[in-house]
Amino acid sequence: MAETADIVIIGSGVGGASLAHSLAPSGLHIVILERGEHLTDTPEARDDVAIFQKGFYRSSEEWLGTDGESFLPGNYYYVGGNSKFFGAVMYRYRREDFSARPHMDGASPGWPMSYDELSPWYDRAEAIFRVRGSTQQDPTEPAHAKPYAYSPVPDEPAIAAVRKRLEKVGIHPSSLPLAIDLDTWLGRAPTGWDAFPNTGEGKIDAEVGPLKSALDYPNVRMVTGARVTRLDINESGRRVVAAVYIKDGVEQRISAGRFAVAAGAVQSAALLLRSTSTAHPTGLGNSSDQLGRNFMNHNTTAMLAIDPFRRNSSVYQKTIAFNDFYNENNEHGFPLGNVQLLGHITGNILKANFPVPAPGWLTSLIARHAYGWFLTSEDLPNPQSRVTVRDDRIVMHWIRSNMRAHKALIAKTRAVMRKAGFPIVLTHTFGRKTTSHQCGTARMDSDPKTSVVDLDCRSHDVENLYITDASVLPTSAAVNPALTVSALAIKAGASIARQA
Repeated sequence: MAETADIVIIGSGVGGASLAHSLAPSGLHIVILERGEHLTDTPEARDDVAIFQKGFYRSSEEWLGTDGESFLPGNYYYVGGNSKFFGAVMYRYRREDFSARPHMDGASPGWPMSYDELSPWYDRAEAIFRVRGSTQQDPTEPAHAKPYAYSPVPDEPAIAAVRKRLEKVGIHPSSLPLAIDLDTWLGRAPTGWDAFPNTGEGKIDAEVGPLKSALDYPNVRMVTGARVTRLDINESGRRVVAAVYIKDGVEQRISAGRFAVAAGAVQSAALLLRSTSTAHPTGLGNSSDQLGRNFMNHNTTAMLAIDPFRRNSSVYQKTIAFNDFYNENNEHGFPLGNVQLLGHITGNILKANFPVPAPGWLTSLIARHAYGWFLTSEDLPNPQSRVTVRDDRIVMHWIRSNMRAHKALIAKTRAVMRKAGFPIVLTHTFGRKTTSHQCGTARMDSDPKTSVVDLDCRSHDVENLYITDASVLPTSAAVNPALTVSALAIKAGASIARQA
């Protein structure tokens, strides 16, 4: 006999965990199905060779490009999802990101809601992720109802010096909003957190923050090692009746009054595309033909700013950013993007990412004088940029957009670094394998003809189906999406609880 619940949540990443956190006080019987297992603490968790050179934690799952080539996408399948490895940056989308506006190579359509409508849900998301930050340093920071509850993560001396150098050349560096308990993180080992797995409490990821909060309630339960293969629909095509999943090699079913898919923008789209039926021949909830379309994946570049005369003594590094080129107030007249520090790049990390084979002594020498930056520009939605499923394999067709703006951001940032006293500036622009900010495959809007879900993340076609991850984002903006995903999921949870 199939198990039953009031709501089944598929995925325990930022979206799924935040939804569970939002719903837990309602008393509803909630079951979370998670494909992965808990990350356990081992020596590899802080070993830069194991992580970056040997790929100790990387999934072996391959996706297929429309060019016919397979690739490892860099997704992770653990309790807490990709947030176990994220850089813990919890930006709010800027106020301007919610409005339609032109870009250098296209236009952003804006959102069906305003920043002010989402702002109270940002407050709740920041609280559960215990975000450290400041509302006073970044000119693009939108209004908050109240200051951050925690002070910014402190700059190390080397980074404080970089901040001053940037200020002297007219830049407005600001503290990154971070979900990091610094003392706890460094108490495990003196490393950065960006791309390092969180096996303790130092990084407030989806597991440590909202999921732990949800599981404190007796009405919330999680099943790990549960890979959901399809959702079954009733004869009318209006209600999901069961989730079918494989655990320990055995197919199982669970029925519920409501279902929420939060497996990530690519995996959620793939699951729903696989869940075909007579009523939904092109995928579950896909009458608009938008499911899997409008895939966005930030245009990103890593930049090394090198000062041969000063050593970078930092351990974690990732505390500042600047948004001076985020909006259109530049000589190009268009938004360009965000610039933020990467975690401290060690010689071993640099060796793993060096464009040609290089000895460790050389990469270590470069790393001692280098500061890594991460440049992000908005990728614009395009219905031809999409995720499909072929013979049960995920097929990715990503059409990059807005690259002229990204190249302009690179040029302006390079000029800033050189003016600030970094004579050597190296860059590497990432391709489709970097899928950390994937979004957009089940876009949100009030019009069911052009979108997949409504403003409460509920399917237009299936009355008891919700999607609560980055799939629903109408635009990618140019900052990290995790906080926005959490805010929308908490908002969706409140809507579900009101109906219960």
